[in-house]
Amino acid sequence: MAKLTGLSAKVMVKQYKSTFEKKGYAFFENGDYNLNIVGVRNDSGDASKFDDFLNVLYRVGDEWVCDIYPATTEPGTSILKRPIKEVRHKGTAILVPDQYRSTYRIGTHGGKTRYTALIQRGSKVRVVRDNNRDSKPDYHNPEEEGWFGINIHKHGGSDARLNTGGVSAGCQVFQSSKDFYEFMDTCDKASQRWGNSFTYTLLDERDLLEKETC
Repeated sequence: MAKLTGLSAKVMVKQYKSTFEKKGYAFFENGDYNLNIVGVRNDSGDASKFDDFLNVLYRVGDEWVCDIYPATTEPGTSILKRPIKEVRHKGTAILVPDQYRSTYRIGTHGGKTRYTALIQRGSKVRVVRDNNRDSKPDYHNPEEEGWFGINIHKHGGSDARLNTGGVSAGCQVFQSSKDFYEFMDTCDKASQRWGNSFTYTLLDERDLLEKETC
């Protein structure tokens, strides 16, 4: 995890705000802990690594803070090759880049092992279905909109891990559990000020690079 403040944070905020404006997305800049939660999907096409980022941009007093976390915004390779039972006939979900306004709530994620995370409870999201059972994500299949439980959570272990394996069936997953808990602490502070509702924006890497705002 990296935490930017001062000039570095101001530059990053300017870059992302410009990208959001050009795409017609909302950028939150009024008040403390008014969070911009932004996933950036690496253009590598490799779903085996935590090579994406989940960034959180917000004000504290008169200063901007930017928290940068390694994550995956794609399904893990083992689930791409073997979709979960409930959707095996359709294939594994891959979240479509977009801004999902007021879509997430602090709530309970998981089955046998349950813990607090950001869960999809406010609105539908858009996904594509990858059903060719290989380890490479396919982004250009027909889209589907619905309530798919595309949550923002940690993996099952206590340490950072290198490979995605079965950590995600379409959710946005942190590489480090420590990073995840720091993120949730920030979300708790935000919910005390703004309520239990969060917007998540997913960008492609090229959205930034084409606009020279990396």
